[in-house]
Amino acid sequence: MNFELSEEQLLIRGMVKEFAASEVAPIAAEIDRNHRFPEESIPKLAKLNLLGVPYPEEFGGAGADNVSYVLVIEELARVCASTAAIVSGHTSLATWPIFEFGTSAQKEKYVTNLASGSMLGAFAITEPGAGTDAAAGKATAVVDGDEYVLNGSKIFITNGGYADVYIVTAMTDLAAGTRGISAFIVEKGAPGFSVGEKEHKMGIKASSTTPLYFSDCRIPKDALLGKEGKGFKIAMAALDGGRIGIAAQALGIAQGAFDASIAYAKERVQFGKPLAALQAIQWMIADMATDIDAARLLVYRAAWKKDQGLPYGTASSMAKLFASETSTRVADRAIQIHGGYGYTESYPVERAYRDAKITELYEGTSEVQRLVIAGSLLR
Repeated sequence: MNFELSEEQLLIRGMVKEFAASEVAPIAAEIDRNHRFPEESIPKLAKLNLLGVPYPEEFGGAGADNVSYVLVIEELARVCASTAAIVSGHTSLATWPIFEFGTSAQKEKYVTNLASGSMLGAFAITEPGAGTDAAAGKATAVVDGDEYVLNGSKIFITNGGYADVYIVTAMTDLAAGTRGISAFIVEKGAPGFSVGEKEHKMGIKASSTTPLYFSDCRIPKDALLGKEGKGFKIAMAALDGGRIGIAAQALGIAQGAFDASIAYAKERVQFGKPLAALQAIQWMIADMATDIDAARLLVYRAAWKKDQGLPYGTASSMAKLFASETSTRVADRAIQIHGGYGYTESYPVERAYRDAKITELYEGTSEVQRLVIAGSLLR
């Protein structure tokens, strides 16, 4: 059993760490404070092929593996969870379904542009009345000649308003339940498609989260992704992989908060000695480090399983469950170690504390992950 990263993986991690320090960290606090989508970062990410890490070079990707992909998300999230969320949503949820289920023409048109960063992608399944219960969606798609006509709305869409391509689920057979859900590739600018106002969120404020509206939105028949009635299966498969990305995001947030806590504990003097000399602080640090290490092993294992072609759904749920709850625990302890200063925007742990919570919610809440894990064990 080998726990060492390969030379290529180490090179990718080092490159992203340097990029994150020089290009992402300097603007992280400002884009969070102003709820500003970091448009200037997208071409920089694309130039380094960080928007298509696990996709083949012939499709415009970096030709790397999924372990490398989680390393990228982890390093970005260490300094800016919003940037990590943008990349994760684009890579795991928008690009992967087309790469896995698309026709040759769809792959050539979309995957090539998404993986190279020429286009930005988004994934739209959640609706006002269909969150965790994704099968309760009311959006519809009806055939009219050579087109589908979409009606309905979606909410909480990562990269909404900035994405060029959206994977959208809609009911094509209202009587068939989940077997009546289909998936579609909808381009920005399609007639009848509009984007609502950005949500003002507790965390990941620089990540654009919007509703989408479809009012007699017309898309060509060849915008259907996979077969009619297979949209729910496509969406759930995408989420299995997407959870690995969110787990990596949670891991990165935790690591960033931990790094800041170590530095602060060494420099902050109280009672004539550094905080790091106090046993109470030492125990917090030990618990944080142990949780992070355990989370990292789960996250890397899930990515490795996907690379090996092994079933990874349960592993991804375990990784997301543990890493996300670790992230909130570590961020909480980081605030405690920083004391009153940690509650101010002067230190990055305040942002980490707000950013961490979302990882327990999106792409399946912690409760859903427990249901997935238990279901796999008890069937």
